[in-house]
Amino acid sequence: MRRRPFCIHRHQIIAQMNRQQLIANIRRKRSFLCVGLDTDLKKIPAHLLEDEDPIFAFNKAIIDATAPHCVAYKPNLAFYECFGVKGWQAHEKTVDYIRTNHPDQFIIADAKRGDIGNTSAMYARTFFEELDIDSVTVAPYMGEDSVTPFLDYPDRWVILLALTSNKGSHDFQLIADAEGRPLYEHVLRTSSQWADADRMMYVVGATQGSLFADIRRIVPDHFLLVPGVGAQGGSLEEVCRYGLNADCGLLVNSSRGIIYADSTPDFARVAGEKAQELQVQMQTILDAAGL
Repeated sequence: MRRRPFCIHRHQIIAQMNRQQLIANIRRKRSFLCVGLDTDLKKIPAHLLEDEDPIFAFNKAIIDATAPHCVAYKPNLAFYECFGVKGWQAHEKTVDYIRTNHPDQFIIADAKRGDIGNTSAMYARTFFEELDIDSVTVAPYMGEDSVTPFLDYPDRWVILLALTSNKGSHDFQLIADAEGRPLYEHVLRTSSQWADADRMMYVVGATQGSLFADIRRIVPDHFLLVPGVGAQGGSLEEVCRYGLNADCGLLVNSSRGIIYADSTPDFARVAGEKAQELQVQMQTILDAAGL
């Protein structure tokens, strides 16, 4: 029996959402909400576990209910990779569903990749060629050559970890040099030379509060992806007070407070209501800022 040759099937690489399109979408929808798809089979409504693909069934319902109120989705890759092939298939189906049915949404692969150049190049191919993602989160610890392979793709974004909201962020990110400048400032100053605000964003945790003002002095124009509002205790008002810029410049992520707000068969409707509550707050903030 002859073996079939190994073939690589590439998706056609097409231009994705650029900065001006993202800004226009924020202004049109009066929202800068990103919904995190951290789909945990232990937390989704029990009736969905009978579905052939419960992860995708949950995601599909959440997406349809929240899409009118948000501008981005952020699948957290760990929640898919832990299920092996089935998890990757659910992730790919989720991305394809968003692309087909809600094409105005910005898609972020929350992968936190970062490795030596040739390895990062393979990660970039995975997310930008095979999976057709707009952007990917990247860890900067290994420096420029671990990040630039992701920047070889026009109209795709790198979202670099800068100042996170977890307790362990104090272990390294806030360590100051002899001049009193913390490590995260060095990350911002150095990496902003690798790509401008059209290609790079930064992750800044919502619980960092007034430090957003310091960050804006270094990267005034870049978009900031802000997790930690809601269940993690971050304040939307405080984030916007210090982090908003002339183009909005924020994508505020909420996951658990939306997708797990209800565990009954009515979960999608409740998730939509929670997303709308945040969108209304965001509209008030945008209106007050004249955006």
